[in-house]
Amino acid sequence: MAENKTRVDFNAPASLVERADTVADVLDISRTRLLIDALQDELDELATDDGFRRRLSDAYYTGNVDFETVESILGREEAMRMKLLRASLDREPPEPRLEDGLPSDDAFYDGEVSEWTPDDSSDDGSAETRN
Repeated sequence: MAENKTRVDFNAPASLVERADTVADVLDISRTRLLIDALQDELDELATDDGFRRRLSDAYYTGNVDFETVESILGREEAMRMKLLRASLDREPPEPRLEDGLPSDDAFYDGEVSEWTPDDSSDDGSAETRN
């Protein structure tokens, strides 16, 4: 399925555009492809930045950003955690609940679910420290 596209026009310093054109020529890709890839890389990096994640969560909890936006940036699992916390903030006592119930593992993890297997433990029942 093809993703919807939006045309974006912006002004940039001529020297930056020249550098981008040179890099695109060397890589044998279009300027558009270079800019899309660079933007995607920056967004992926921001999604792992603690400061940005705090700002995004603040925006979500105050209602300035919707669930779908958080999900598209941080992924379904993290967005669901935030949704549960947001739903519990106004409760006395706070209690996480989903009105629609929990999603299935397939829907939640969007694919295969890995299983946890315990590490080997020593005879006394305590886990060994591994180097």
